Amino acid sequence: MTVASYLFVAACLFGIGLYGLLQRRSLVAMLIALELMLAAVSINVVALTTLAGRDGSLGQVVALILVGVAAAEAAIALSLFVAIHRARHTIDVEQLSELTG
Repeated sequence: MTVASYLFVAACLFGIGLYGLLQRRSLVAMLIALELMLAAVSINVVALTTLAGRDGSLGQVVALILVGVAAAEAAIALSLFVAIHRARHTIDVEQLSELTG
């Protein structure tokens, strides 16, 4: 596969994640869409590091760091979702009036 095909796949994943983030009302579905967007960024980092003429190890290290950040973000978000569900008995974004500005 060429670098352009990796960038195309990453752009498709990012677009699907962005659509899911903007169209879903469930906090869990929004978290999954956000994780999909982070995966697309990781693919872009590795592909663009390879395109720059390096061996790709720097991009792989950055992608590994991004995976760790995504795992930490998912753990914190899921604990917040559990706390919100216990307090409000819903995780529907439209029913959570305290999240609006």
